[in-house]
Amino acid sequence: MKSMTSTEARQAFLDFFVEHHHNEVASSSLVPANDPTLLFTNAGMVQFKDVFLGLDKRDYKRATTSQKCMRVSGKHSDLENVGPSPRHHTFFEMLGNFSFGDYFKRDAIKFAYILLTEVYGLPKERLAFTVYRNDDEAYNIWVNEMGVDPKRVARLGPKTNFWQMAETGPCGPTSELHWDKYPERGEDNIIPSLEEEDDRFLELWNLVFMQFNRTQDDPDHTGKFDVPLPAPGVDTGMGLERILSVVNGVTSNYETDLFLPIFAATQQLTGHTDAERDANIVPYRVIADHVRAAVFLIADGVLPGAKGRDSVCRLVIRRAARFGSKLGFTEPFLAKVADAVITVMGGHYTDLVERANAIKKTITQEEIRFRRTLDRGLGELNAELDILAKENRTELPGRVAFYLKATMGLPIQVIKDVVEERGFTVDMDGFNEEDARHTEISGGGQAMGEMTTADQYNAVLSQLKTSKLLGENGVVYAPYGPPTANDRILALFRDGQRAESAITGDKVEVVLGQTPFYVEAGGQVSDTGTISGDGWLIEVEDTRRPVGGLIVHVGEVVEGTPKEGDDAHAEVDTMRRGDITRNHTGTHLLHAALRQRLGTHVQQRGSLVAPDRLRFDFAHDQKLSDEELQAIETQVNEIILKNYPVAAEEKSQAQARQEGAMALFGEKYGDRVRTITITKNGERYSYELCGGVHVPETAEIGSFVIVSEGSVSAGIRRVEALTGRGAVEYVQNQLNTLAEVANRLGATPDQAAHRVEILQDELNAAKKQIAQLQREIAKSHFDQMQPEDISGVPTMIARMDGMTMDNLREVSDWFRNKVNSGVLVLGSATENRPQLLVTVTDDLTKKGLHAGNLIKELAAVVGGGGGGRPNMAQAGGKDVSKLADALAQARDLIAKYYKG
Repeated sequence: MKSMTSTEARQAFLDFFVEHHHNEVASSSLVPANDPTLLFTNAGMVQFKDVFLGLDKRDYKRATTSQKCMRVSGKHSDLENVGPSPRHHTFFEMLGNFSFGDYFKRDAIKFAYILLTEVYGLPKERLAFTVYRNDDEAYNIWVNEMGVDPKRVARLGPKTNFWQMAETGPCGPTSELHWDKYPERGEDNIIPSLEEEDDRFLELWNLVFMQFNRTQDDPDHTGKFDVPLPAPGVDTGMGLERILSVVNGVTSNYETDLFLPIFAATQQLTGHTDAERDANIVPYRVIADHVRAAVFLIADGVLPGAKGRDSVCRLVIRRAARFGSKLGFTEPFLAKVADAVITVMGGHYTDLVERANAIKKTITQEEIRFRRTLDRGLGELNAELDILAKENRTELPGRVAFYLKATMGLPIQVIKDVVEERGFTVDMDGFNEEDARHTEISGGGQAMGEMTTADQYNAVLSQLKTSKLLGENGVVYAPYGPPTANDRILALFRDGQRAESAITGDKVEVVLGQTPFYVEAGGQVSDTGTISGDGWLIEVEDTRRPVGGLIVHVGEVVEGTPKEGDDAHAEVDTMRRGDITRNHTGTHLLHAALRQRLGTHVQQRGSLVAPDRLRFDFAHDQKLSDEELQAIETQVNEIILKNYPVAAEEKSQAQARQEGAMALFGEKYGDRVRTITITKNGERYSYELCGGVHVPETAEIGSFVIVSEGSVSAGIRRVEALTGRGAVEYVQNQLNTLAEVANRLGATPDQAAHRVEILQDELNAAKKQIAQLQREIAKSHFDQMQPEDISGVPTMIARMDGMTMDNLREVSDWFRNKVNSGVLVLGSATENRPQLLVTVTDDLTKKGLHAGNLIKELAAVVGGGGGGRPNMAQAGGKDVSKLADALAQARDLIAKYYKG
């Protein structure tokens, strides 16, 4: 067998089928497109489902993929086996090849056998095969055409060897390829082992032959309702993790390079010896598998939540965190493990690298959220199990399991893990009844994530006013005072409906009598934070004013069961608020500096004030120079250092306008407005109408850094900048990058730019020298070439490796100057990519030789495409190993098409 890395094994599969004229198709998302019947993509054929059903057409009839898959629900769920099993996973990659009405059983079987035995190098005597009991065709191909001993081919029933999409529709027999783990048991035991599905064999590859259309349900598989499809297809699937373990001679998928670096990352954090790791192998496997799943789910847009796909993302993160606690972790650690996943998988799935920060941030947020209640939840669960033990009972009641899920946020799978570890079981029927009852009570028939309507908000507002729970002006809005408030829950919405209570995991909207939370306005984003009460906690993710007088806090219940009427403590995330206020005051300073530097024509056209950055759009008709940007940045920092007081005052709009207050273009203001003045010692630097939250003195901003300037539209420019912590982090990163560059250049930071300039000059000189040498080599090669006669056509065919396409085109020019009539075919392998060029003199283009047509056929040989004019064409490809074959085929094509 050929020991391989995961990258090599994956690429070997794809390359093999590309060589056999399959189109390599990228993996589709884990979220199936336009298929509400599937929670996740669970097989390679999912993205081709409509093609097999005749609802979609592709410009190819053969395809190969390495498909991202998840199996966590329904009959294909592997979740409970992850950890104890050395081979089961939630997330995995399925290697597959597909035929849409092209080849069928013979080629599918041949491809699979050759790939396993010749490419992967598996010994033929370690393979066994199954076919459907009635599929004589497949059996004969294995035995009579592939030469497999009949003792190695089992004919099995529909349970294992017949596939159907549904009770009716496309269906067909299958053939499976198995790896013999225990060949010492002898050949005579092969078929009985396959029939009994014992532990001797490991299924590697399943070949599905979509041969029939089943017109009626046929539970007995009589076949009498199966009508042959007009264009039968092939759908195959082989797990990358499994084939990788086999070719590397290990007994567990987790002993391959897909998982060992993830194990190593966890082991480095725990400080375990290898023996301690092996003694805790189940937690290590669960963490590695589940973090892989979470990374890919988040990259595909699935975020932790309470329902549907989101609940699966939450489950794998929380289950990994719980197994982490068994290893001694008390603080968030999964993001560091995710780094290892991204390193291992990011080479093939580059989107993981691009989204790495967002992925790790999401994982950490969910882990923190879970750890708030994990100890309490596990404590209560273990207490309940202690009671069961004392009472000699073995089953945890379903209502208790649901309480732990609803109040403590323990996923049912985590509850089952703990319960089973202690030798008990869970009353799942009782749990499901409680869960269904909650769904029914909470309006579970509502569409997932459905929002409350304006009519519902208005009705609640009216009812709260009528009952005197709110005054005539509605919710008391107090974002400028203390960041906390004590009140009570006046109204609660869940899934778009008014609700009396909510449980852990529910997305809710909460109405209080007063709020310290800022509601998004004037470019400043809404506050986030928490609302808490006796035994419950809601994380507030957004604050909105859906109708005048009503403010709702949008968030998720992370602990307990909040109810309408409960006393509540609202608390703004003050660290985040601080970042926002620094950016907002920084925006005012930037506006003033732009007007002073560029002119009073500068007017604000829009802004964004977020915790991580500020964005300011303004009227100006040309790009700002580097000198202008530096001067503006310097001026803002000078005002910050002078520590100007920032004062807020409410007054009439007329007075504020008369006093020269700046207003946002197009914004509507009431008769009473709030103004922000930045003044010191009688010098007024900035005066604007603004309802946002600001620092009391400019020195609190810390520092101000412009990071970009560009155009938004005609006459509108945009500046993005950072303040405070964001500015410090940005400057530190820039300095670290500069220091690293300088170190690699062998220079000090202040010498780095000059050193780069010297290197650029040297590089340009070297490129010119290389180009000249390539030209001389090409000329020398060309001068030695002599035309050969192909069916009366003077022809030059040559391979010139290392040459650029520019070099090949120049050779073409020399050819035209040297030969009055003839064909030139050139090939070059450059940076492991094949290139081809064909030149045909004008007289021969009238005699059937067309350079563009010739290049198309030659390019197909190297897995590429191209085209061009009748007298000159060029092409590129993927498979440099086929370049010699392409050049050889040129002779046949010239002879074929020449009509002399």
